[in-house]
Amino acid sequence: MPASNPRLPRAAVIREVGLRDGLQSIATILPTEHKCEWIRAAHAAGQREIEVGSFVPARLLPQLADTAELVNFAKTLPGLFVSVLVPNLRGAESAIASGADLMIVPLSASRAHSLANLRKTPDEVVAEVARVRAARDAAGARTLIEGGVGTAFGCTLQGEVDPGEVLRLMQALLDAGADRVSLADTVGYADPAMVRELFEQALEIAGERFWCGHFHDTRGLGLANVYAALELGVNRFDACLAGIGGCPHAPGASGNVATEDLAYMLGSMGIATGVDIGQLLSLRARVADWLHGETLHGTLWQAGLPKTFTPEALAA
Repeated sequence: MPASNPRLPRAAVIREVGLRDGLQSIATILPTEHKCEWIRAAHAAGQREIEVGSFVPARLLPQLADTAELVNFAKTLPGLFVSVLVPNLRGAESAIASGADLMIVPLSASRAHSLANLRKTPDEVVAEVARVRAARDAAGARTLIEGGVGTAFGCTLQGEVDPGEVLRLMQALLDAGADRVSLADTVGYADPAMVRELFEQALEIAGERFWCGHFHDTRGLGLANVYAALELGVNRFDACLAGIGGCPHAPGASGNVATEDLAYMLGSMGIATGVDIGQLLSLRARVADWLHGETLHGTLWQAGLPKTFTPEALAA
């Protein structure tokens, strides 16, 4: 059935980021073959955008050392749009060489978090994006550049983050050559009213170049924040299977919105995702077995789908 609220989009994309944002935040190092199985199963369940890893030094994040192999595998799956995170020009060069469809350059609006996470000020990251754009264009590559503005609603290191600074940095990323921009509530400080206010202004700046909302469920408001963004027309969201995720350099940051919970909420409202929730829950069970001993999140896997739920609502 179509979405009953005319302000809501008819369809939405869930970008799976568990293989990067999720796995970087836990101690378990998942074997490459399990990651490939995860990608294959997520694709079979209908997911068409997956962030498979990050081009960072293996000594810093050994959990993501096989990113190039994962891009290579993911690109064999039909219709799969493959994303990677890159913290700098060197990582971007690796992403371009790998053939990834999109590279996300993270920028923290919090100066304290930016220095802790990337050892650069926010404006130095903007300058790095300009270098990334120049390298991409010189290579003749088609890899899109997404500037992701994190700690957009506050920071556990710095505290308050000025919304005006968030918007200034978003505009600066576009001016530096980013093809897309997104906003992230890295530490789970946002509420729906805050999301509505900031996203509305961000959309005025970026228009169709606004790409994605990224929310953490640290304080139980992840899905509510997604809904607030949906009402503004945002139709792409990051999520992690089993709600894993966080940031090693943001104390107190915990799990992302759970992919399965988000897929259920969207489907229940009649917003098409193309995702088969039954297959997604089966994959979650396998991932939970692989990550035995790690803290997982989400609620749908415990409660199950309601008897009144109609899977047809999920058809793409």
